[in-house]
Amino acid sequence: MLEPRAKKVPHVHVRPTGERADNYQWLADRADPDTVAYLEAENAYSAAWFAEQPELIDELFEEIKSRVQETDTSAPVAVDDWWYVARTEEGMSYPIHCRGRTAATASDELLLDQNAEAAGHEFFDIGAFEINPDHTLLAWSADTNGDEHYTLRVRDAAHRLELDDELHDTTWAGVAWSIDSTYLFYVEADEQERPYRVMRHRLGTPQASDVEVHVEHDERFYVGIGATRSKEWILIHSGSKQSSESWLLPTGDPTAPPVCVRPRRKDVEYQVDHWGDRLVILTNDEAVDFRVMTAPTESPDDWTELIAHQPGLRITAIEPFEEFLALHEWHAAQPRIRILDRDGRESVLAIDPAPHDVEFGPNEQWATSTLRLVHQSLTTPARVIDVDVFAGDVTVVKQTPTPNVDLTAYVAERMWATADDGERVPVDVVRHVDTPSDGTAACCVYGYGSYEISMPPWFSVARLSLLDRGVVWALVHPRGGGELGRAWYLDGKLLAKRNTFTDTLAVCEHLVETGIAARDRIAIRGGSAGGLLVGACVTIAPERFRSAVAEVPFLDIVTTMSDPSLPLTVTEWEEWGDPRAEPYASYMLGYSPYDNTGATDYPALFVTAGLNDPRVSYHEPAKWTALLRDVRTNPDQPLLLRTEMGAGHAGPSGRYDAWRDEARVLAFLLRTL
Repeated sequence: MLEPRAKKVPHVHVRPTGERADNYQWLADRADPDTVAYLEAENAYSAAWFAEQPELIDELFEEIKSRVQETDTSAPVAVDDWWYVARTEEGMSYPIHCRGRTAATASDELLLDQNAEAAGHEFFDIGAFEINPDHTLLAWSADTNGDEHYTLRVRDAAHRLELDDELHDTTWAGVAWSIDSTYLFYVEADEQERPYRVMRHRLGTPQASDVEVHVEHDERFYVGIGATRSKEWILIHSGSKQSSESWLLPTGDPTAPPVCVRPRRKDVEYQVDHWGDRLVILTNDEAVDFRVMTAPTESPDDWTELIAHQPGLRITAIEPFEEFLALHEWHAAQPRIRILDRDGRESVLAIDPAPHDVEFGPNEQWATSTLRLVHQSLTTPARVIDVDVFAGDVTVVKQTPTPNVDLTAYVAERMWATADDGERVPVDVVRHVDTPSDGTAACCVYGYGSYEISMPPWFSVARLSLLDRGVVWALVHPRGGGELGRAWYLDGKLLAKRNTFTDTLAVCEHLVETGIAARDRIAIRGGSAGGLLVGACVTIAPERFRSAVAEVPFLDIVTTMSDPSLPLTVTEWEEWGDPRAEPYASYMLGYSPYDNTGATDYPALFVTAGLNDPRVSYHEPAKWTALLRDVRTNPDQPLLLRTEMGAGHAGPSGRYDAWRDEARVLAFLLRTL
């Protein structure tokens, strides 16, 4: 089958760095019939390539499926006098939400069957799922095409009947109930898809009568809402990449005006919760890696230090309980949990000496000594554990079943590579015990490295199909993430963004030098901002990689960030810079994958997109693919673009479709490596 060729339509971008010709800018016009025709042609071409590997894809899909207990139930979660679970059934794509009066009977009463609600829709995603204070009503929302526009509904929980309330074009940014369940609060987005306005809906009235509670006019800021853990306050949070502001509204007085905790200040971030008799605040005010403050509820701006700042110990979240405060923090590229009781005693929970992930689980009870956590690693499936923070007892509530898997067949280790400037970069490596470290193994490097998002090691049953075939898998932690504190993030953004890419290339070299990977058998994979990482590494050093997978990649960074009319552009300037002026114009041009794609040999490439994606528009991967077809000097290598025509940023929504999608990615990697 002949590879598709996009038409060329002359277009010139006028930039501070000079004029830039772009023959594929027309692909940004979704209304142009040639746009969809080109995407469909690329889909047909990639389908033809994958059609040549049917046995391998089917084999991989069945392997993934065989390692999952398809009929399963989540760990029951206690909320007041009820227990809630989500269960899955063999052959069904989506969870089924239930509840009961005890942990043993938590599956008895059906609340919401996502399979039934998804019927007739190619895509289905749940946004809000919030039970009201007396557990009689469920506020839930769904997106049925991947554009992240949700319809919010209210269900009579006992009878599973929808009330007349149906609120359209709500966001993913949270919902909250008043204590008497008379009012439901939600968030709307502006034309740039930015959650910006909090609305108050009185049950039983039309959406047109809803009242604006809070609006954020600064286009750099996102708005979100939720209840404090004490359930006494509704919290409105407005944050940009560099500063934030919070407002409090009593759940018992829902029509009262929100009260600002502390007015926003440049480069100062803070998050608020309620600790019974006071507010507790996590902030970077005079604390790069954050500290914890308290304040009286009647004087929320009067802050007193509770936990001091420690450089390099990045506190990322706090959860208050009646008698203790739990902190989630990153220390030496490893997440951990610290406990502070009311008397000021501190302790760090011992979870796992090896690199691992530990996160707060659903902790809905206020008066408890038990903290629920979720733990996993590269070689340990996710498990839900309850820790008695005073007695130290640990109870494994739920261990994710992994049928047909011998977990002793895999080994993992933490390594450190040296970057070009001498910085030490962590990388976590997992392989089959029989895979030699003699420089002959294929290796897939996975990375993200943006937004201060830390990527702890996680378990994947799909990944085992690579490991069982002798492929090593490596998780790189480049600057731009948050694994080593706020400084690690700051040194990988704006005018230091290239460090993200050079750190990753240094890790690839380290894997070769230590015998983990063969020099000519390395693949790189990432999605969204991680897709930018893939695109940048491939254009900076294409000879380093045998193949690459760029999923919904952010690639045409200068063009996109120069257009404030596009969704999310203004909010992203604090992460990447504004290329409409120097010095960002030249700096961003220096690493933008689309702008640095020229005539050379490129690795085999599998690129994905979502036609309804509101975060990274489909045209970025489409334009890059069209340009690569035009200029690359090795057209014999696979170059595949697959666009989900009925989905968005996250790809297919059903689990079987997602497994099939992953099987294709794994088949591409195995064939090209």
